[in-house]
Amino acid sequence: MLKGEKVELRAVTKADLQNQFKWRNDEGFANLAAGTDAFLYNNTPIEMMEMVYEKKLASDNKKEGYAFSVYTLAEGEHIGNCDYRDVNLVTRTATIGLSIGEKSYWNHGYGSDVVRTLVRHLFNHLNLRRIQLDTWSGNGRAIRAYQKCGFEIEGRLKENEYVDGAYYDTILMGLLR
Repeated sequence: MLKGEKVELRAVTKADLQNQFKWRNDEGFANLAAGTDAFLYNNTPIEMMEMVYEKKLASDNKKEGYAFSVYTLAEGEHIGNCDYRDVNLVTRTATIGLSIGEKSYWNHGYGSDVVRTLVRHLFNHLNLRRIQLDTWSGNGRAIRAYQKCGFEIEGRLKENEYVDGAYYDTILMGLLR
């Protein structure tokens, strides 16, 4: 369990899948969270999510990374998810992602606290040197949250995303220790 100022990152439990299922099947949320891949992200049966959960429990591949459920410290409410993946032990890098599914917690600093908490863990406990991520240019809230935590835009893939009938850029961001 990792504690931030507003959030606590906990191991994902099977009970958490119910909220994930609800959020993933909200089209607006799925578009923000997954961009072009929203069609793969939403309309996912709960049974498939449970199958993936069980498979990850049985896996011991640390290079795959780790997923967390995001809970508020004050209320103990499950409000989102985050993860790190694509761990490279030679270059000491990883890719992160996060989503706050409970919309009432948007724009209140919870996402930024998740990023800071996860980054602190990856730098201080896993001894990583670089953390990276990507998002799509239509997700301004995510870009601002990442920049607030020190991430810089390192690249842009022009019109690489297609969301709701329009093309957007893929934004590549990174943070060095």
